[in-house]
Amino acid sequence: MVIDTLDRLTRQVLNATPLSRAQAEWLVTEIDVSHLPALFEGAGRIRDRFQGRKAKCCSIAATMVGRCPENCAFCSQSAHHRTSGVQPSRLETDQIVKAAFEAADNGARFFGLVNSGREVGNKEIERLLPAIERIAGSGRIGVCASLGFLTDAQAHRLADLGVRHYNHNLQTSRRFYPEIVSTHTYGQRLETLQHAKNAGMGLCCGGLFGMGETWTDRLELAFELRSLAPEVVPINFLIPVKGTPLADRSPLDPQECLKIIAIFRFLLPEPEIKVAGGREPCLGEMQDRIFAAGATGFIVGNYLTTCGQSPERDRKMLADLGLEMEHYADRSTVPQMAADVSSPHPSAHSVNA
Repeated sequence: MVIDTLDRLTRQVLNATPLSRAQAEWLVTEIDVSHLPALFEGAGRIRDRFQGRKAKCCSIAATMVGRCPENCAFCSQSAHHRTSGVQPSRLETDQIVKAAFEAADNGARFFGLVNSGREVGNKEIERLLPAIERIAGSGRIGVCASLGFLTDAQAHRLADLGVRHYNHNLQTSRRFYPEIVSTHTYGQRLETLQHAKNAGMGLCCGGLFGMGETWTDRLELAFELRSLAPEVVPINFLIPVKGTPLADRSPLDPQECLKIIAIFRFLLPEPEIKVAGGREPCLGEMQDRIFAAGATGFIVGNYLTTCGQSPERDRKMLADLGLEMEHYADRSTVPQMAADVSSPHPSAHSVNA
């Protein structure tokens, strides 16, 4: 009965009819470990239908690191927490451009400039201007940015410079958000996302899992994201940092991580779903299963204040799966569509849980 219902829900999504909240709750409550292979098979079909079968990877660089006035409970850069090892620094133009081109060489399609802090000032945008123009003008890799809160004018300025996507994660549900951050509101984050969207930038917006949220919170986030229609949905898993309020949280089980990815694919069939922070420590030897679970790609290289798996190991992982990386020059490629969405077809990346 569970497998039959799961197949029906898969076909519903393949035929472009979104799942209801009740159907999403069914996925959460009825899919146990024994059903994960079938859940992944459905998620893989949905990904193939809407996104194709190439891995779409990106890379980020901490263009400004420093103590941030916000009190996000997970963040090592918050001035409210007693963390160690985070020293204020900035990358200069040549360093940013070099990092972007190295990311392109490693197979990344987009390169994100990430600043710590509540918001970006106009002077900081002008400081980043030469790097953005050089990277965007190269045609080798697309430019993204994650610079905190934006005004409408700043969003248009970034778009005019060539920034393709703006990253501003919601992290969790409206209900749970005040438990994680109190120095700004959920509404303020939504306002910046609207500014970015109005300026013509694609939205890169996702969440962080393992902070103590419930599955109800996870579903609320997914439906909030559905209303925003982001182009990219990053899925991050908490890496507990000593000195933060979440330091004692236990990492999520790998199968729980994969179930999150798969259910988000069912609820968000069209965007890229990109596995970002926490991939290595939370999934370990099961990292390759993110594609079976419906993910489109991952962050290649290091993160902001933590190291990622080496690009060489990532490329080997993809090669072992028989996957190719989609490059920036291929960005207009139309995903391969399933000829018959009414019946299952074998996914090139499906593996058992």
